[in-house]
Amino acid sequence: METIVKSESTLELFFQRQAMTFKLAWIAFLVLVLLIPVGMVKSLLHERTGRRDAAVSEMTFSWAGEQTIAGPVLVIPYRYVVKNWKEETVNGKPERFEVEETLTAEAFFLPDSMSIEGSIEPSLLHRGIYDAVVYNGALEISGQFSPPDFTELDIDPVNVLWDKSSVTFAIQDLRGAAEMLTVTIGDTPYEFKPGSKLTGYSSGIIARLPNLSRDSVSDYRMHLEIKGSRGIYFTPVGKQNRVKLSSPWTAPSFQGSYLPTTRGVTDDGFEALWEVSWYGRGYPQQSTNRDSSCALNADRLSGSRFGVNFIVPLDSYRMVERSIKYAALFIILVFAAFFIFESFYQLKIHTIQYTLIGVALCLFFLAVLSLSEFFHFFYAYWTGALASALLVILYSLSVLKRAVRAATVGVILLATYTYLYVILQLQDYSLLFGTVGLFAALAVVMYVTNKMDAVKRMP
Repeated sequence: METIVKSESTLELFFQRQAMTFKLAWIAFLVLVLLIPVGMVKSLLHERTGRRDAAVSEMTFSWAGEQTIAGPVLVIPYRYVVKNWKEETVNGKPERFEVEETLTAEAFFLPDSMSIEGSIEPSLLHRGIYDAVVYNGALEISGQFSPPDFTELDIDPVNVLWDKSSVTFAIQDLRGAAEMLTVTIGDTPYEFKPGSKLTGYSSGIIARLPNLSRDSVSDYRMHLEIKGSRGIYFTPVGKQNRVKLSSPWTAPSFQGSYLPTTRGVTDDGFEALWEVSWYGRGYPQQSTNRDSSCALNADRLSGSRFGVNFIVPLDSYRMVERSIKYAALFIILVFAAFFIFESFYQLKIHTIQYTLIGVALCLFFLAVLSLSEFFHFFYAYWTGALASALLVILYSLSVLKRAVRAATVGVILLATYTYLYVILQLQDYSLLFGTVGLFAALAVVMYVTNKMDAVKRMP
């Protein structure tokens, strides 16, 4: 009997000594459990993002999509002769004959120079709580063709079909063309019709040049009114290419194979100038569709495109997603503060109380997500932070027994919310700033708890 009592006493003493360890383990398990509602908020975020993307796609589809303009390209058909073997039965015996067939192919010639200058006027379309960036553009396109040299393509000039020549542009979404389009070559205007001669492009315009001759190939110019959404891009089809765009949009994203040579972004908009030569592209100045490796196609042309994307200055969904990544760290820091109070002041904070505090912290992310759909992210963030902090602080008044302790929790929450907000605003330095902040927080916790067993606990 005495042995049993002694064993129970030893076991009870063991649990008393390891009470703090068991409490820490339970809090760590609770943090993992609280990641479940955080994951539910993240799932809801993805659902809302998908709904936003669907609404934007529907709006831009009705307007016009992203635009890529490739051209102009001069297309000149020509005849060529091929020899084939043909089998015929003569006197009951199969015999092979060599025959000549005359077929038609097309030669493609790119301009010596291409110059595009214009202005882009973006605007917002609204559907419910979602916005889509669309634009109207006015472009002046000009340049010069050199007289085609067929000898480099091993084409006999006698076989060239000048009367079937044409000039073509590939335009990604032709619904954005707002008027009848014409191109002037030399002094002669030609009207465009729908269609594309460039492989891989299903949308474009083409103008027949029935009066074209080698001597009449010269400069070209045209005016293009075009609508689109998200962005506009160009391909460097000339030996020398110059594109100059201006717009009142204050948040441009320059993308593609070439960045602007000069750019200026102010509160009144942006102005950008690209000057691109033909050395950086992967297609020749002249080719034929007989040789698939040299013929112009969408993959080669789109690989060299450049332009500008009109982005929404602040994507609240992206900011919420970034904040959710710090949820576990956020909960751990607040729980650490309560655990230190519990250890230093011999308080008894129940597991349910930790859970309720954790739920209040998780509601912060849901509040930011829901509010950011209607308000600027700054107001959504701090409104959610204030609501969550008030819940925790008011609850701490009864849990921690004293107002000064609850006020300390409030200071910790304010510092944590501010720290998280600063990280969200940083782009290039967010990782560095976050790492420094974690080291600082760990140093404070280590300093406070380094003599926890020797600290004289206060009532």
